[in-house]
Amino acid sequence: MKFLASETRNKYLLIKKICQININKCSNFLPKQKSNPATAAISHSSIDSQNQQENSLEKSIAEKSNHNSNKNIVTVLLIDDQLFIGEAIRRILEIETDIVFHYISDSTQAIQNAITLAPTVILLDMVMPEVDGLMLLRWLRSHNVTSDIPIIMLSSKEEAKLKEKAFTTGANDYIIKLPDKVELIARIRYHSRAYNNLKALNQAANTAQLQAQQLEQTLQELQQTQAQLIQTEKMSSLGRMVAGVAHEVNNPINFIHGNLDHLQHHVEYILNIIQSYQKEFSQSIPTIQEEAEEIDFIIEDLSKIISSMRIGSERIRDIVKSLRNFSRLDESDQKSVNINDGIESTLLILSSRIKDRIEMIKKYGNLPLIECYPAKLNQLFMNIISNAIDSLLENPGRTEKVITIKTIQTDNQKVNIIIKDNGCGIPPEIKNKIFDPFFTTKPVNVGTGLGLAICYQIIQAHQGKIEVKSEPGCGTEFTIEIPVLLNHNINKVKID
Repeated sequence: MKFLASETRNKYLLIKKICQININKCSNFLPKQKSNPATAAISHSSIDSQNQQENSLEKSIAEKSNHNSNKNIVTVLLIDDQLFIGEAIRRILEIETDIVFHYISDSTQAIQNAITLAPTVILLDMVMPEVDGLMLLRWLRSHNVTSDIPIIMLSSKEEAKLKEKAFTTGANDYIIKLPDKVELIARIRYHSRAYNNLKALNQAANTAQLQAQQLEQTLQELQQTQAQLIQTEKMSSLGRMVAGVAHEVNNPINFIHGNLDHLQHHVEYILNIIQSYQKEFSQSIPTIQEEAEEIDFIIEDLSKIISSMRIGSERIRDIVKSLRNFSRLDESDQKSVNINDGIESTLLILSSRIKDRIEMIKKYGNLPLIECYPAKLNQLFMNIISNAIDSLLENPGRTEKVITIKTIQTDNQKVNIIIKDNGCGIPPEIKNKIFDPFFTTKPVNVGTGLGLAICYQIIQAHQGKIEVKSEPGCGTEFTIEIPVLLNHNINKVKID
């Protein structure tokens, strides 16, 4: 009975305060008719009109149109099941031009409305019939959209334990129904301003973080571009030098090789005449016979010399052809080629490093012509095979040094190039970094850290992929997969 008497007394005091507000405005309990559609009407003409009152109060009060552009607008959302509390607070706030007021009596719709309305301050009743105020507070704090919105708890009881529960659960403030008008407006503006400052700070921090990430990405791209330009210039210079040497050697060797047939024919003609003289004049003059004692050896050796010159000139012609094939400066960027020839040309360039120290096992498959950038693929083969040679030569303790190169056609659309060595392998902790620009395990001034990074870009330009298998002490295997025909509908990756 005491509890009911206390509740009746509290409601009496609240209704009395509402009436006092109306008296100060010189108006009756019914609100005056206004042109502003944001004002909700409430009637007390009869108890039967209660449902109409609730429906009217539950409609959200629209933002004042003449203040939409104000960046300091305060949006208040009241969640309370008691309609006269909603009306009282609405009357307190309606004359404030910078405050937009929304009221919800159904606590089950509170979270959805809080997300939709995006308030800067929430006034939340502690005790409600369907969803408890503290439970609703926990839900609001757990949702990422409403977690930072200031929440002021409303209660008819000023008890320390209730305040402790509210603040522990996540409330920003705690006031007693109905608060003083000046105090309520001051607290709402204070929390709204703090919330807007927090949002601005978070937005500035996010913007700064995004700009920092963009700058870091731009710096990495610039460094990668610089590295690629350096490496590309080096390879371009090497290609021009190789092409120049091949061109300069090609002309004289063609002259030599082309005249070997005529030389052999003329020598055979002279030797036939000498042999005829020997038959007709078997008893020659003693001085001539003395000079001709070694004629038989010269005749036999001369044919061997011509044969050796022919083999040597053919070898030089093959070298020149391989050099031109490696440089590819006399061909267009994209062309259908036999990549087995490209690997052979690369091995020829590296032959001085291989010599008799490394065993080369070549298992070339019967491949179709591959549409590619030949010079770039040769550069890729050069980088990977060079790394394999370095790995083997830097391990003098290994007596058997082997590099295996295998090419196969996996299906009608793709081919695989497998380059495997039995060197020291790649440690697991750096395996994921080997394609990063400037990453190298070689000493200073020996490795640039660009070779494999450029290989990765070349593979992307060929719409392929590259995989690495390696274990310390067991060697490394690179598997390169590229299509037979390039898809010209895919955006091309620039490979300068």
